[in-house]
Amino acid sequence: MALLFKTDASRADDWVCAFAEQAPEIELRVFPELGRAEDIDYALVWQPPPGLLARLPNLRAVFSVGAGIDHLASDPALPRHLPLVRMVEPGLSEGMSEYVAMSVLLHHRFFLDYQAQQKARVWEEIQQVPAAERRVGILGLGALGLACVEKLRPFGFQLLGWSRAAKAVSGVTCFHGTEGLWQMLPQSDILVSLLPLTPATRNLLDRRVFAALPRGAYLINAARGGQQVEQDLLDALASGQLAGASLDVFQQEPLPPDSPFWNHPRVLLTPHVAAMTMAKTAVAEVIANIRRFEQGQPLHNTVDLERGY
Repeated sequence: MALLFKTDASRADDWVCAFAEQAPEIELRVFPELGRAEDIDYALVWQPPPGLLARLPNLRAVFSVGAGIDHLASDPALPRHLPLVRMVEPGLSEGMSEYVAMSVLLHHRFFLDYQAQQKARVWEEIQQVPAAERRVGILGLGALGLACVEKLRPFGFQLLGWSRAAKAVSGVTCFHGTEGLWQMLPQSDILVSLLPLTPATRNLLDRRVFAALPRGAYLINAARGGQQVEQDLLDALASGQLAGASLDVFQQEPLPPDSPFWNHPRVLLTPHVAAMTMAKTAVAEVIANIRRFEQGQPLHNTVDLERGY
């Protein structure tokens, strides 16, 4: 059994070691070394070159290194008859929930304002808002969204959640569908996006969404930069409709040196690191899934390409 692996070169060694320790029987081929293309049964990849997977005639399934699969769905030559599996693993969920909890707390405690006061050498307290009066709306109630709910729950925030189809989550006021989105937005003092990038979510975070939030709301986008209309976001920050934003993703990555976000006083910026797939735990999930598949059982966490997740 041979598996083609491709990810960022700087992180490849951790994955190679994890596969060697957990499944020495799997022949790992690290891109760009393919060997005989017809021998490759599985591919575990992140941003593979367009057409690469179509060159593997006996490929049986494709695994994404990350939670999102837009980097695969955008390949016009992607073999669409093959099972496509998104990454769901404990390290990824833990990292995302940490990032979201950190960002929510920073905005809840007016960190941007205190940061500005520090630079201006101003010693002045800001009236605190009790957590029970702060409403946090989460777009996306999949594995990552639910992990964030669990991380935020002990702080006592009012938790709201939106999903495409109806869901019930203990302790969360749930909304769904188009109508539900517009019902939740006016109730969200802090809006968190964890949605996959699909045709339906591209440019979702625009001036209409920002205008529907309470004035002075905060945005946390830890999903995909393709969801945010960046000029609309800048306009909302300039007008005070948004009091601040935590942005881990952008329309163009790496972020261009001349981007206004770099030095924006109301933006906390990180380089797409909110949730990083952990090699050891991710490899364990992939191996378990492959063994299940080899025994004739269905794969877990497969993606519907028509929906995009």
